[in-house]
Amino acid sequence: MPNFNQEFKTLLYIIKKSEKILLVAHSAPDGDTTGSVLALREYIHKLGKKVDIVCEDEFPDFLLPLSQESFQKPSALEISSYDAIIGCDSVERGFDRIIAQASPKTVTAFLDHHPDITLKADVEILDPKKSSVCEIIYDFFLFHQIPIDRKMATFLMLGILSDTGNFQHANTSTHVMEISSELMKRGASFAKIINLTFSNKKISTLKLWGIAFEKARINPKNGMISTVLTQEDINQCDASTEDIGQVASILNTVPGTKFSLILSQREGGVIKGSLRSEQYKNVDVSKIAHQFGGGGHKLASGFSIKGQLLETPEGWVVQ
Repeated sequence: MPNFNQEFKTLLYIIKKSEKILLVAHSAPDGDTTGSVLALREYIHKLGKKVDIVCEDEFPDFLLPLSQESFQKPSALEISSYDAIIGCDSVERGFDRIIAQASPKTVTAFLDHHPDITLKADVEILDPKKSSVCEIIYDFFLFHQIPIDRKMATFLMLGILSDTGNFQHANTSTHVMEISSELMKRGASFAKIINLTFSNKKISTLKLWGIAFEKARINPKNGMISTVLTQEDINQCDASTEDIGQVASILNTVPGTKFSLILSQREGGVIKGSLRSEQYKNVDVSKIAHQFGGGGHKLASGFSIKGQLLETPEGWVVQ
């Protein structure tokens, strides 16, 4: 397991020496990137520093009952005015475009748990064996004996639950369970997070899931279960990209399958692919994602390609 003691010391030094700090959440923000930036913001704000959160997309609607925070758009900020810029999770989804606008004097850092990160920063904390960036931030707080209050605990729990699929994925280690126990002792709203992220589904989400499940097909040769969602499907259900997230994970639970793939048509002629598997199935989906220029974890990966999804008598094809 990597030892980030020096990086943790350097990151704390950067935070304490900076007066104006920018935290970066990745595009199409999920629970981990959101929980990460919110937990760090709480700590940095307590130090009396000016801290903003930037994201190319809006704060997730489903998390508004948890926090009334808002994300700033890059165009609304003077990026070059910040002393430090810190990216949290999937940094190749927007962090590069933010730091490209930074001043030469700005210190950059990122925390991530996705492999194959090619971006460079002054401080790089990358551990693919961690369940989430929120787990890394918890270790950072613990290393420096930083008190974790109720709000910080709730935000960290949000990221852990999000990226472990409510403790169902293979990345749920004993360390993750120990952390979760400590966060609950510190007041993390476990039941509220579960309700917001897993139980409280909108009609739009359920409609989209129904379409995806109806189109699902199993390839008996390789054990793949796959489905497609067109832009028309998404628009018809008045759904968002957030509603697509869990389909691949749910399909992956179908008996007799080895991995799942969901292809979804996005704006601008882009097709997003999301792959999931489980440890006992012995399939490394990151190898599949790499073939299409993507990446990720062994059990959860994704890719983006240019094209259009077309239905033919033989099935769906990419044109």
